[in-house]
Amino acid sequence: MTTSALPPASVSASRWLAVGSLVGLILLGLAWELWLAPLRPGGSWLALKVLPLVVPLAGLLKNRMYTYRWVSLMIWLYFTEGVVRAWSDKNHVSQVLALVQVVLCLALFIACAWHVRLRLRHAAPAKSLEGATQ
Repeated sequence: MTTSALPPASVSASRWLAVGSLVGLILLGLAWELWLAPLRPGGSWLALKVLPLVVPLAGLLKNRMYTYRWVSLMIWLYFTEGVVRAWSDKNHVSQVLALVQVVLCLALFIACAWHVRLRLRHAAPAKSLEGATQ
C-alpha cells in the first residue's frame, strides 16, 4: 500500500486560510493605525501591535505544526482587542475595522485548529502503517 507524499487538499486549504488570515491581520493593523482610523492624526505607535503577528508568518509558510498550535492561542489577544474596540470606540470606521479584525481572528483560529487536526489525522494512519511493516 502506498501513501501519497502530497497532503490532502483540505490540509493545503487550511494552511492557506491561516496564512491569508494572518497576512490580512498584519495589513489591517498597519492600515488601521497609520491611515484609516489612527488614534492620533498622522498615525499611531499602536501600529507596532502587528510586530508579534509577523513572527509566526515564517513558521506558517514553512508548515511548522508547533507554529499553528501557539498561533491559535496568541490570536485571542487580538480577538479581545477587536471586541473591545468594536464595542467602545466612538469612531465608526474604527468600529468596522475592529469587527473585520474579529472576523480575521476567528478565521485564523479555525484555520489553525482545522490544520492541526487534519495533519494529526493524516499522520495517524501513516504511523500505524509504519508500525505494521516492521
